[in-house]
Amino acid sequence: MQPQPKTLNEYEPLQASARSILVSAMKYSHMVSLPEGYWHGENLCHATLTSEYVFLRQALGLELETDKEPICRYLFGDQLKDGSWAIAPEYPGDVSTTTEAYLALKIMGIPIDDPRMRRAREFALHSGGVAKVRIFTRIFLAQFGLFPWDAVPQIPTELVLLPPQFPVNIYTLSSWARSFMVPLTIIRHHRPIYALPNGVSKTNDYMDELWCDASNKMVSYTPSLWQLWNTDRVAFLFTVIDKALFSVDGWFPTLRSYSRRKCLDWILEHQEATGEWQGFLPPIQFSILALLLEGYELKDDRIVLGLEAVERLAWQDEKGKRYQACSSNIWDTALMVIALCDSGAPLDSAFLSKPIAWLKSWQASGPAGDWRVYRPNLPPGGWNFSTQSTWYPDVDDTAAVMLAILKQDPESATSTCIMKAANWILGMQNRDGGFGAFDVDNDSLFLNKIPFSDMKTLCDPSWACVSGRVLEIFGLLLHSPHKGKLQDNSLPRMKLACARAVEFLASTDQRDENGAWYGRWGANYIYGTSNVLCGLEYFVECPLGCVGPKENCAEHLDYPTHLARSLVSPAISFLKSCQNADGGWGECLSTYRDTSLAGKGRSGPSQTAWAIMALLGHLPPGDEAIVKGVEWLVREQVDMGDGGKGGTSWNEEFYTGVGFPNFYFLGYDYYRHYFPMMALGRWSRRMEREGGRAQDDRGVAD
Repeated sequence: MQPQPKTLNEYEPLQASARSILVSAMKYSHMVSLPEGYWHGENLCHATLTSEYVFLRQALGLELETDKEPICRYLFGDQLKDGSWAIAPEYPGDVSTTTEAYLALKIMGIPIDDPRMRRAREFALHSGGVAKVRIFTRIFLAQFGLFPWDAVPQIPTELVLLPPQFPVNIYTLSSWARSFMVPLTIIRHHRPIYALPNGVSKTNDYMDELWCDASNKMVSYTPSLWQLWNTDRVAFLFTVIDKALFSVDGWFPTLRSYSRRKCLDWILEHQEATGEWQGFLPPIQFSILALLLEGYELKDDRIVLGLEAVERLAWQDEKGKRYQACSSNIWDTALMVIALCDSGAPLDSAFLSKPIAWLKSWQASGPAGDWRVYRPNLPPGGWNFSTQSTWYPDVDDTAAVMLAILKQDPESATSTCIMKAANWILGMQNRDGGFGAFDVDNDSLFLNKIPFSDMKTLCDPSWACVSGRVLEIFGLLLHSPHKGKLQDNSLPRMKLACARAVEFLASTDQRDENGAWYGRWGANYIYGTSNVLCGLEYFVECPLGCVGPKENCAEHLDYPTHLARSLVSPAISFLKSCQNADGGWGECLSTYRDTSLAGKGRSGPSQTAWAIMALLGHLPPGDEAIVKGVEWLVREQVDMGDGGKGGTSWNEEFYTGVGFPNFYFLGYDYYRHYFPMMALGRWSRRMEREGGRAQDDRGVAD
């Protein structure tokens, strides 16, 4: 005899707990909101950002004594037991990060015989010493004479002169690569040597104790030409070009002078009114240095604004003072609004209308934007990651803000705001059917073979996780009861774009053989798979609910239902297979190096929430895996203090955000909060909506 499905009443205790937690979690959301109505959590990252702040102050001759104690407290607090610094919690020590932290601490006066410095030195030497650091660290060291400039790849200023029609130009680079590459060309041209506490020297021995062989610092940054010829002909070609650039450096002074002026013009044009460059700390620092090398002074407005922008990225508490890579206030606000709507917050309350108005005020409408180079006729309409990066709206943030606006006001589906954003996203679809983050058709992956690109992140091609979010917002619009009022030909354009996106998701090599999708901007296969499944939810069934042959339904003909269904089942199997015994989900960052670790790791709130939301779109809310995940979130919630007055949230000890896979990971502070709210809120609503038998027969067709 088959066991009887559970009824709604049997889930009532869990539902009651979830509802109670959501009310308390909304209280915490209110407590951490800012007076202007938005949210901005800390972007946790590794020690190099703070170390490089110390380098900037040292290079400019600015005092460090005021912040010495809190910066040192942070750096030492981030040090691992083996003496190293890692790029993320629960990640092995990294020689580049350790070298930079060691140098920063030494500049601030920490003696090298300090036990913590001794352990750092031992780790660095055991890892091969300074000779093993990556290119970015070489550049920082070269600015103090600690690494020869001749051991840093050539980055000619003439690159800025190549037109967009050329296969290699600054706009075939990703937005983030472009924003630091242009100022770096000027820095590389000038080859500055700044003072250290022991003076100025092109061959400074200030950190020789971290070299395994300080007598030979001309360490190659590429394999031999013979080895490259036998293994990678593209890398061989780029390395030959790099060596040729060394040979002709200085041969064409007039051309170099002209290209430097063009680089300078580009830098000045791309500075935000508030002083930032892309809202990202490395380009801000490089641009400040480039302007100073080209004749600007510390008192000039451009430099003053840039230095103020650096300080706005500071974060200080009992752990010390550190520097974020960027602000995420638009991203955080959009996701928090979605969480509040999913959790049952009154849609017409000021608690929601205020952040929505704030978000709408930041929709791009002006002439700025590098995306215009390849889409000159596309009207603006996107949103940025933060309010300090108006030159770089991105598809992911735009889709997230649209979701927030639609969830708060479903009737806004036909609003000018939403239509402008939808049109912009449609114009940013890549030729392969997917969507990148900041650029369109930015898929010249051969550029990752140039000697400078040891992090292999110079491009922004289509990403499964971004494409999934686009499917989610377009799916919501296509299922909206107000879709008949959509302007112009938006409806058929969206349908076509979604069909192409589903085809991309089916064919991309970002889909693993286990059915999961790679997560470029979140860790990793759980994130990518969640975004895709949340998007595919809208395409596994005809929006009119027909069950007959699709040729009998005109609406059905435009929907990639069969292909979407074929993608869902393996992805669900993957998520169920990697659920932990405690009911939660987790995935370690090492999965970016070893795909056999996909879906494996300690359970955490954000990754558990991603998995629950993914499954909820395709399975009944009483599914055993979903219920166990909900139970995990209920069990792991924590009181945020003040006798419960501070509300409820969750703790997350590891990073689940991604900047550059394998090199730069992020811990978005509020991921631990708004994603679990979304998951619990959606589960509770599904339970209430379906009623009766929560564990029904509805499944996913093969």
